[in-house]
Amino acid sequence: MKKWIRGTLILVLIMSILSLVGCSTSTTTDTNNSKAANEKQKIIGILQIVEHPSLDAARQGFIDALKANGYEDGKQVKLDYQNAQGQVQNLTTISQKFVNDKVDMIFAIATPSAQAAAQQTKDIPILITAVTDPVTAGVVKSMDKPGTNVTGTTDMNPVKDQLALVKEVKPSAKKVGIIYNTGEANSEVQIKIAKEVAPELGLNLELVGITNSSEVKQAADALAAKVDAIYVPTDNTVVSALDSVLMVAEQTKIPVVVGEGDSVKKGGLITYGLDYYKLGYQTGEMAVKVLKGEAKPQDMPIETQKDMKLIVNKKAAKRMGVELSEELLKKADEVIE
Repeated sequence: MKKWIRGTLILVLIMSILSLVGCSTSTTTDTNNSKAANEKQKIIGILQIVEHPSLDAARQGFIDALKANGYEDGKQVKLDYQNAQGQVQNLTTISQKFVNDKVDMIFAIATPSAQAAAQQTKDIPILITAVTDPVTAGVVKSMDKPGTNVTGTTDMNPVKDQLALVKEVKPSAKKVGIIYNTGEANSEVQIKIAKEVAPELGLNLELVGITNSSEVKQAADALAAKVDAIYVPTDNTVVSALDSVLMVAEQTKIPVVVGEGDSVKKGGLITYGLDYYKLGYQTGEMAVKVLKGEAKPQDMPIETQKDMKLIVNKKAAKRMGVELSEELLKKADEVIE
């Protein structure tokens, strides 16, 4: 009887030990699985309306910010870059693809991209950049508290200060021509501001609306005979065809004031502009907080870039028949020789 009791106790003890080992193994496995899930490669869809230097720079800034914070393409994240080639209908198709692929985040570059992505999903986090007025575009409820799955940075440019540059480079100027895409919400916002501030600057506006980049050259030709200068806002369609505007301006000796720094480097005359690489980088840092679960888009204020640079292109001035004052050149933050 004692032997039977002893044997039973030993058997119970062995079973208890095996059970504990099993629990420990299960716990370790669960922990490892949980860790693996957390370290799963994130997929980020990048949606860009069209290729041009500013938007390309913003995209690179975003990618570099991710990498600097431990999210390198091909390792911790997979970046799926798609360009709509200036076609709005392509934006919808690409956005639908991202939703169907169940990407972890969408990075939308420029207003049409942001609108298309926001229309297709209310759940996937969307980080935006180069969007002039996110509220007017309908992708957030307010700048301070988006209240949607969208946040990021705005590229609202100082339209009044930029228009004032017309008088700096051509004091006698009275009429300024503006080419803009009537289908871009960001352009409509800038045109509204321009209409409000032009009278106090002593300027009259001649507006030409277009719908695609192939119409830009014709619009520039139409303006050349009527205006003293041309202003190109941060309109994606017009900027993508900036060479056409510059060709006309140089032939007719009309100065071209532009809405951002990369357009000056490309041949525009002058601007108070943003650094789009830095803007994209800033958006990338915001994206990292979302990826880490430290913040949610609906609670993250839309951010702006505060430091504007006065950039002047001396070569462009010569081609446009403009004589730049020494005073203007001295106060410039960057002069392109």
